[in-house]
Amino acid sequence: MLIHKILKTTVLAFLFSLMVQPVLAQQKDAPKGSLFIIGGGKRSPELIRDLIKTAGLKPTDYMIVLPMSSGEPEASFEAIKVQLSAQAANHIGNLNFTAQNITDKKWLDSLAGAKLIFITGGDQSRFMKVVLNTPVYDVIHKAYKNGATIAGTSAGAAVMSKYMITGKQLLDTVYKETFDKLLDKNIEFEQGLGLLGSVIIDQHFVKRNRYNRLISSLAAHPEFDCIGIDEGTAIVVSNKKIRVSGESQVLRITDPKKLKITANGHIKMESFQFNMYTDGDVFYIK
Repeated sequence: MLIHKILKTTVLAFLFSLMVQPVLAQQKDAPKGSLFIIGGGKRSPELIRDLIKTAGLKPTDYMIVLPMSSGEPEASFEAIKVQLSAQAANHIGNLNFTAQNITDKKWLDSLAGAKLIFITGGDQSRFMKVVLNTPVYDVIHKAYKNGATIAGTSAGAAVMSKYMITGKQLLDTVYKETFDKLLDKNIEFEQGLGLLGSVIIDQHFVKRNRYNRLISSLAAHPEFDCIGIDEGTAIVVSNKKIRVSGESQVLRITDPKKLKITANGHIKMESFQFNMYTDGDVFYIK
């Protein structure tokens, strides 16, 4: 009887360890930092204050702005510098990486040591053309893993995804930011930073009526969470937990049921999960 109890206890302990080990491994690999993803538009002082609080800046910490999305990088840097400096006295650096300085060790070391890295708006494809397959890409990931907050607005929000929306309709030569078609293989993706592996981000969402674009993203990647962030609003990402901050709304669509493509390329599905959140709400991604 005693042997039976000992064996039972040993088996239960072994099974428990098998259950716990993957969780502990996942926690160990999880980044220590946060993502602060803004949907573009005007940024209120309260939103910037929340960003500074999320970053947890100490007096000796500093911030770095990456303005490579912008066609006017200096102006873009100055605009966010004014807002950040109004909420924190920490030093703010500007690193406008180009093909000529992309491997500059001093710049890379400076980026690696930043407690807050802010990616400005503009053109997400322009940013990724500079960063992809370079040391800057690797340093951003390393900084995030080690505890830095990576923030971005508009184009700087789009780049957070693994599959980044470019904005182009592949089946139409005329650009329409609202997308006037719900067709298979109409939406163009490029490789983003991949800080969010199973999430696709769209920005300026409610303001620019981008529902068709997000539904097209869900049809292209049905296993993902597709999240639209409106202007003046952000999602704050800590591993799988997301908190909404700001004055408008965040929408999530996921889990399409009976997704099919018709013979003429139309997307159809029986249903999908639809959620809409506002300031202070919390939800979890896959």
